[in-house]
Amino acid sequence: MDRVSSSMKQVPNPLPKVLGRRAGGGGLEAERESFERAQTVSINKAINAQEVAVKEKHARTCILGTHHEKGAQTFWSVVNRLPLSGNAVLCWKFCHVFHKLLRDGHSNVLKDSLRYKNELGDMSRMWGHLSEGYGQLCSIYLKLLRTKMEFHTKNPRFPGNLQMSDRQLDEAGESDVNNFFQLTVEMFDYLECELNLFQTVFSSLDMSRSVSVTAAGQCRLAPLIQVILDCSHLYDYTVKLLFKLHSCLPADTLQGHRDRFLEQFRKLKDLFYRSSNLQYFKRLIQIPQLPENPPNFLRASALSEHISPVVVIPAEASSPDSEPITDLVEMDTASQSLFDSKFDDIFGSSLGSDPFNFNSQNGMNKDDKDRLIEQLYGEIAALKEELENFKAESARGMMQLRGRASELEAELAEQQHLKQQAQDESEFLRAELEELKKQREDTEKAQRSLTEIERRAQANEQRYSKLKEKYSELVQNHADLLRKNAEVTKQVTAARQAQGDVEREKKELEDSFQRVSEQAQRKSQEQAEVLDTLKRELAASRQELQVLQGTLESSTQVGAEQSTRIAGLEQERDSLSRAAERHGEEVAALHAELQQMRDRLGREQESSKMELEMLQARLRDKQESREQALQQHVAEEQFALLQGTAQEAKRMVQDALSHLEDPAHMACTGSADCLLSRTLSACECVERLQDAHGKYVSDHAAVGSLLPCLALFAHLVSDTLLQGSATSHLSPMEPADRLLEACKQCGREAVSYLSALQDPGKVKDADCSLVTICLGRISAIGKELLPRGLDVKQEELGDLVDKEMAATAAAIETAAARIEEMLSKARAGDTGVKLEVNERILGSCTGLMQAIRVLVLASKDLQREIVESGRGAASPKEFYAKNSRWTEGLISASKAVGWGATVMVDAADLVVQGKGTFEEMMVCSREIAASTAQLVAASKVKADKDSANLCKLQQASRGVNQATASVVASTKAGKSQVEEKDSMDFSSMTLTQIKRQEMDSQVRVLELENQLQKERQKLGELRKKHYELAGVAEGWEDAAD
Repeated sequence: MDRVSSSMKQVPNPLPKVLGRRAGGGGLEAERESFERAQTVSINKAINAQEVAVKEKHARTCILGTHHEKGAQTFWSVVNRLPLSGNAVLCWKFCHVFHKLLRDGHSNVLKDSLRYKNELGDMSRMWGHLSEGYGQLCSIYLKLLRTKMEFHTKNPRFPGNLQMSDRQLDEAGESDVNNFFQLTVEMFDYLECELNLFQTVFSSLDMSRSVSVTAAGQCRLAPLIQVILDCSHLYDYTVKLLFKLHSCLPADTLQGHRDRFLEQFRKLKDLFYRSSNLQYFKRLIQIPQLPENPPNFLRASALSEHISPVVVIPAEASSPDSEPITDLVEMDTASQSLFDSKFDDIFGSSLGSDPFNFNSQNGMNKDDKDRLIEQLYGEIAALKEELENFKAESARGMMQLRGRASELEAELAEQQHLKQQAQDESEFLRAELEELKKQREDTEKAQRSLTEIERRAQANEQRYSKLKEKYSELVQNHADLLRKNAEVTKQVTAARQAQGDVEREKKELEDSFQRVSEQAQRKSQEQAEVLDTLKRELAASRQELQVLQGTLESSTQVGAEQSTRIAGLEQERDSLSRAAERHGEEVAALHAELQQMRDRLGREQESSKMELEMLQARLRDKQESREQALQQHVAEEQFALLQGTAQEAKRMVQDALSHLEDPAHMACTGSADCLLSRTLSACECVERLQDAHGKYVSDHAAVGSLLPCLALFAHLVSDTLLQGSATSHLSPMEPADRLLEACKQCGREAVSYLSALQDPGKVKDADCSLVTICLGRISAIGKELLPRGLDVKQEELGDLVDKEMAATAAAIETAAARIEEMLSKARAGDTGVKLEVNERILGSCTGLMQAIRVLVLASKDLQREIVESGRGAASPKEFYAKNSRWTEGLISASKAVGWGATVMVDAADLVVQGKGTFEEMMVCSREIAASTAQLVAASKVKADKDSANLCKLQQASRGVNQATASVVASTKAGKSQVEEKDSMDFSSMTLTQIKRQEMDSQVRVLELENQLQKERQKLGELRKKHYELAGVAEGWEDAAD
């Protein structure tokens, strides 16, 4: 630097100004352009369409670029120009690079990427439609990236690489159990997306081959390194959060969390195991293995057994080469060369002419200036080289320090984990020590108790020796003791009987005498204790006797001492007898007290029975009065309900009557068959109403069945009145007046009946038979107004349908037979073109008849299916009668098909004989097509859209249309052949004759055109009249109204 400063002092004054202008003019812009160009090159090299793994150096350059510009604007500006939606491999590698940026890039990468979250979602849905190749992989990876962005947006405390300490994890939940609960759910969702990508990648690979050593396999496996890093942290945090939640919440509340964790634990353990066996991962990452069994969250101490999985990336894998550093140095060199080139372009070369007139300014010659400049350039180049070397060394040192820092962080995390384990172990050992102390105390207590037992045993042995000495004395008093034993046994038996009596009496006592029973129980317990004491003494005496009998022979030598001890035994006997007397006195006192208690209990029971009988009598009186009042109240409430329902029904009928006089109702119209259906429903409702009214009169509790009938009665009667009024608007004057008057009379009778139901005195006498009579009159007038097409009796419609279908089939068979007969005659009598034309026409007619036969059979099958599926429990005739309009249409269509076939055969006969026209054949065939279409439409109205017979009918209809087209085509071909045969001969005609013929032809053309126009008008009138007549016959107008 000293050399540079000394050299700069020798440079003339204008040179620093020029260099200053060159360095400050476009340096920042050039540096920015160089940075963007280098980033663009690295991004395009990292994200390309080649099915190979992303190179680490290019990805690292992208990461350093985000730290350089403190964001991801350059990354997204380059990525937006890539065809991510058109190439799946390109999109997959983009997801890999973007995942790395979210993990290791600048913190602003997430903020800059949120605006593209919806575009990533759309791209995920688009790639989800592609089930092969990278389509599903891209879709799932994009969903994972969206989930990662949403997670870090909701939880900004978590860094992109998910590395946090336990203290930071506690701070993320803000010490709130609700936050920890929600955070655990979000981590489960995050980990679920990671595992889905893991499983999808593995399922897309052929694991029977060494896919990890192929370029295509490494392309798919490379992103899983980021997934493994995320999964290890998510698993560790999930375990710690679940232990924290189990310490605050009940175990049942967290059952869903435990089930979900166990499922993800099994998946993650399997995936880690499978990944660790792949050759590709062995040299890039050290994958941890999860424990054999999942943590037991129900045991708080199990947290100390948890070992956080640590993923280790070897140093050679984290920095495989130093090319990114070289690229950065080259970028600075390129930017400097760019500055030099721009300077030379603007101000000229420094080795050329003297654009700034240095010679004239300083008096120096050109060679000295050149040498000075060259010297400066050489020093600058040397300094640049030193600077580049320094930068390279610093970059390498920085990378090494970063790797060392990551290793130290991993070691620190491991040491912290070991420290935590040591603390947990110390706590566990401390707990064991306390438990051992407790056990030691218990042992000392047991030893003290053992010493006491031994002391007691020694005392018992001494006592036993004394008892052996007393054996001789007890031998003589054995008989007395036996007698005493008998007496004691009797006393025990009596005491047991007394105790049994006391227990029986105790069971009979009521709760009000509990205190007395407790006293008796205490005394009986004392008596039982005395008896038990006597039993124990007797048993001890028996044992002593048995021992003494064994030593009888050895005790004969101490007979002298027996006399002295007999006195003591007699004293003991006296004391025992006195104790027995006292016991007898106590038993007698107990018996007396028990008898007093029995007497007192008897008196109190009698008084209680008397009080209970009095209370029961009062209760019965109150219940009877209460039931009477309640029944009366219920009856009033039921009648109030009946009055309210009848009032509402009355308002409904009155409203319908008011509509009959309303001018706005004049525009409403209706049909007679609809009126009949409404009248029939109203009559049925009136019958049910009469039955319900009769039940209510006999039992007011049956009001529940009367109320719904009243509501339905009012609705149906109102509907009948309005429908009758609407029908009268399209009816002739006299029937319309009668119908309207009948409707009004029916409404008045219904109102009168409903008013009677509201009066308590008239409820029993209310009768709705007059309403039935009025409904009958309305029904009779409606039958008079039915269309003429329905004059056929309802029960004859079914037979008429079958007859018409049979007649149609017979007509078709007859027509087919006649065509065959005409064809045989034509072959026998015609020759040449005429025979060819007749054969073609009759052959097409035969095909048409066969198609019509198939259509009729299909129509019959479909009609049978419609009747069977729609009639229910009714007969086919009843079904036809119920659907009379549809039946009429079916009959009309069948007639049209049979008539068309007959007319077509007649026209074909005339054509074969030479008396008919080809146009008549065409018209007949088209008419048959229209008739069959009508038959198909009539059959299709009530058919199921998925019916197989309907498909057959539609197929047969298409066959009829094709046969009709064949008839028309053959007729036109025959007509053209005949016209060619009858072509005019102009060889013998003169010019005048030809002119004359031309004029005659023009006149004929005009006449035919005029005649054609008249015939078309006539055809229109005929069709119009046909539609009118058909509408009147089948009731179309009423249906339309």
